[in-house]
Amino acid sequence: MSIKKQSLKSKSVTKVSFKISKEQAVNASEVALVGDFNRWNPSSDVMKPLKDGSFSHAIELENGAEYQFRYVADQTNWFNDDEADKQLASSIGGAFNSVVVL
Repeated sequence: MSIKKQSLKSKSVTKVSFKISKEQAVNASEVALVGDFNRWNPSSDVMKPLKDGSFSHAIELENGAEYQFRYVADQTNWFNDDEADKQLASSIGGAFNSVVVL
């Protein structure tokens, strides 16, 4: 997994690129990026499948905030990003959410 951040000088946002490998996606046919930035909607930010079986997606997020997120493979398998800035306990089922800090 990887998370790359690119500050945009013309705006008060950062372009955040997320990428997960084929192995991390457990050979899923679809992976979505969900979080408080899209109201945890798995239809909002579906990641692009790449030829090597990995998935990627980039979004612009406002600077000066923290965003909780997770990935959802095939709409059933939820998992975190080990390379996130931190992990926070979720209010749902004792799970944890990944966090990106801008």
